Amino acid sequence: MVEEKNNIRMMQGNEACAHGAVAAGCRFFAGYPITPSSEIAERLSAILPSLGGRFIQMEDEIGAMGAVIGASLAGVKSMTATSGPGFSLKQENIGYACMAEVPCVIVDVQRGGPSTGMPTLPSQMDVQQARWGVHGDHGIIALTACSAQESFEQTVRAFNLAETYMTPVILLLDEIVGHSTEKVVIPDHEDIEIINRAQPGVPPSEYLPYSENERLVPVLAKFGTGYRYNVTGLCHDETGFPTNDSSKIGMLINRLSGKIEKHRHEIIEYKMTMMEDADIAVFAYGSVARSAKSAVERCREKGVRAGLFEPSVLWPFPYEVLLELAGHVKAFVVPEMNLGQMAREIELAVRCKAPVHRLNRVDGEPINPSQVYEAVMEVA
Repeated sequence: MVEEKNNIRMMQGNEACAHGAVAAGCRFFAGYPITPSSEIAERLSAILPSLGGRFIQMEDEIGAMGAVIGASLAGVKSMTATSGPGFSLKQENIGYACMAEVPCVIVDVQRGGPSTGMPTLPSQMDVQQARWGVHGDHGIIALTACSAQESFEQTVRAFNLAETYMTPVILLLDEIVGHSTEKVVIPDHEDIEIINRAQPGVPPSEYLPYSENERLVPVLAKFGTGYRYNVTGLCHDETGFPTNDSSKIGMLINRLSGKIEKHRHEIIEYKMTMMEDADIAVFAYGSVARSAKSAVERCREKGVRAGLFEPSVLWPFPYEVLLELAGHVKAFVVPEMNLGQMAREIELAVRCKAPVHRLNRVDGEPINPSQVYEAVMEVA
């Protein structure tokens, strides 16, 4: 368990995700089995009851997302996990959580699509859905991970970000990360940073759940603590009740995006490997980043100055960082298991200051180091 000292284990990325959720304080999981994410639910079904938590297998993905929202409003850190088709079904309720500003975590272990697609094969086809799957203007946070260790760490961070900014947070794994078994070091509990949502500092008689503040983040009391307020998916005023006042609607919609944009520099994280003198920047995430790192090392052995830019956060996107990099490199190479969903964002970011070369694979096979190496050498 998480409380053990010096806990080193061999586990899948999905298992590590489940343990990360528990370490972050998750005590409620609702979901529906779907490949390749089912091991997360399976593991939590065994762990949560022993900790006084709750696991519920719902009738479908729609109900699962609704249950997660309800549990979170009661003050319990809550999570669900799914894959492509289930992620699509959750979108309406994810939008509700965005509008009502309910913190929760959604793990999407990606597989190929559209529709039922490739249930047992890897892809990275959901990265734009994570940003724009919910209709309407809204801010969103989406993390990614390239290993089982990162799956643990990013799950903890997903809960911390959800509680900090009162928003649903998406963790995008892929089938390779979810099903790869490797060493995971679970830190001692006291060494894990845990963030809990703020609670009201005023009495119930003075409480306005969605009142404006400098951080743009509401302070929502836990249900059952004496604070009464309305929760709705409709545009609402500071009391939480629906409104048709255009000025209040405008303030709300701007705040839903603004609370993420205002804090984007606190949210965005990335790793750079051998980028100090790089001529070619390889942008890679998830399991593809592992192939990219190997390829970059091989390029260096051949005298080609390649470097790796690996985002840990896909949304909000690091536009400013990439624009600065574009002034120092000759080109970007973007390997991904889709038809260029992140490459398009990089093209927007660099503003034609450096060419962006795509390496795409959508046949259910992973992008291997040799493919990335060859793509870099062609550009060099």
